[in-house]
Amino acid sequence: MRDSGTTDAPRGRTRGERLTEGVTVAVASALASALLAGPALVFGTTTWHLVTDPGTTAFSRAVVPVLLLALTMAPLVLARWVFRSGRRRGRARLTAATPAALTLLAGAVVALAALWLVFVYAD
Repeated sequence: MRDSGTTDAPRGRTRGERLTEGVTVAVASALASALLAGPALVFGTTTWHLVTDPGTTAFSRAVVPVLLLALTMAPLVLARWVFRSGRRRGRARLTAATPAALTLLAGAVVALAALWLVFVYAD
């Protein structure tokens, strides 16, 4: 092919694109933090009552706090994994943070849904 004589500059992301990504990350992170605060507080209180209750078995004292901690921490670990995956592909920090923040938000909704199910079906 023949060179047309014009130089094509690599197109960078516009200010609007960066602003949109930044706002998406900020809003999703704030909303996910607010959504995770409820389950973390309730699960922490439940764990405290299980550990200090005299009628609780040793198995329950060990397993329930671990399960509740895993349920609360799962969205954070998953979001970190998504962010690192995006960075490994060579994406910019903000571009990699957008799917990670949305993953964090989705994980927070799942944790909140699990808490809701515990409330609905608990005796």
